[in-house]
Amino acid sequence: MRSRPAVWLRWAAVHGIPRGFLTARARRGEPLARLILGRGDRLALIEEVRVAGPLLRTPVVWATADYEVCRTVLRHNDFGVTDPAESELPGLRGLVRRVDPALPNPVEPPAMLMTDPPQHTEYRRLVARSFSPRSISGLDTRIGDLTSTLLDDLARRRQVDLIADYAAQLPAAVISEMLGLPDEDRGRILSWGNRAAPLLDIGIPWQPFRAAVDELVDVESHLGAHFRRLRAHGADGTPFSKLALDGSLTGRELISNAALLVGAGVETTVNLIGNGIIALLAHPDQLALLREDPSLWPSAVEEILRYDSPVQMTARTALRDTEIAGTPIRRGAVVVMLLGGANRDPEVFDQPDRFDITRPNAREHLAFATGIHVCLGAALARIEGATALRELFTRFPDLQVEAPAERRGLVTLHGYRRLAANLGPVPRRAAS
Repeated sequence: MRSRPAVWLRWAAVHGIPRGFLTARARRGEPLARLILGRGDRLALIEEVRVAGPLLRTPVVWATADYEVCRTVLRHNDFGVTDPAESELPGLRGLVRRVDPALPNPVEPPAMLMTDPPQHTEYRRLVARSFSPRSISGLDTRIGDLTSTLLDDLARRRQVDLIADYAAQLPAAVISEMLGLPDEDRGRILSWGNRAAPLLDIGIPWQPFRAAVDELVDVESHLGAHFRRLRAHGADGTPFSKLALDGSLTGRELISNAALLVGAGVETTVNLIGNGIIALLAHPDQLALLREDPSLWPSAVEEILRYDSPVQMTARTALRDTEIAGTPIRRGAVVVMLLGGANRDPEVFDQPDRFDITRPNAREHLAFATGIHVCLGAALARIEGATALRELFTRFPDLQVEAPAERRGLVTLHGYRRLAANLGPVPRRAAS
């Protein structure tokens, strides 16, 4: 059901009505509603949720910025994914089901992110082939080569946008190769990820929702044709081509999880690199440490993930009556976890608002979640982030962001839309 009226009804059920409800709650000063709608200082609103206790009760959901609560819920068998088709708002559940456009939406079933065992277990087993230690090890050199090529191109232009011209290009190239797509499809992949990213938020306006649906139609058409070609002509050696050939997944399952790979593998890594550029430029003492000791780059990436998390929130639904932090949680209740807040919990991270690349427990962050839904591509993102940042600052030691950095304006995916930069005087090549 993809007619314009049907798509509008879908938006109304999944986003429009919740947006109206959130707007009313935000007017009353509710911190979670204001945070979800992007109305107010993000960190200040997170702290309001934190000071309310381990769990804050709102009229529809529970909310938490507590590290231990987030970690417990993410790892607890009493909780499952939160499906928009199972909304607790009166009258919405049936409507959402009736107007399902059956598109490969990375934030709806059958995408792995939005399924519970046993479905999730099987999807993860199959898709995990793309992220085996052997596969990731094989990508390490390729990531270095791609980074070097991108930096050569930046050097020729001097005035650049470090998001569009660099941070976005590297993960798009990596994911396109993992999917077996040609180089000329990288721009398409970036468009898919960028325009579908708002779907992770709650209560988005009609226009970005409509744009995202149009993009998902293109995802379905283009990837569907790509996988049909692979079936007709044989595998090309890429992990997803093998999935296309062995018939383990239906067409929608295959395309939905490929679309999830684009969203998770591109958008979050773009945010990691962009957030890292800004954090390091804002803390020259930390950048100086990295120049003195390049072995600190992996720990720097962990601190960037903790300090300015690319994914700020997620949610889980109680599968049965349970108890968290001494609070009874009834079956069907939703817990919204502010991962960016958990990663600044002073009970876990000393002086959490301080950016410190030598922080001994930075890797304990929840930026990649934990439990059965822990990010499959975490190792790949770490390599891409460390390589992209290290080589950028090595090649262009005097780079500066020229204009105010432009945030994306999203809530769940937290990063920059544009970083206009001057690369400084004559660049030097990274040591080979």
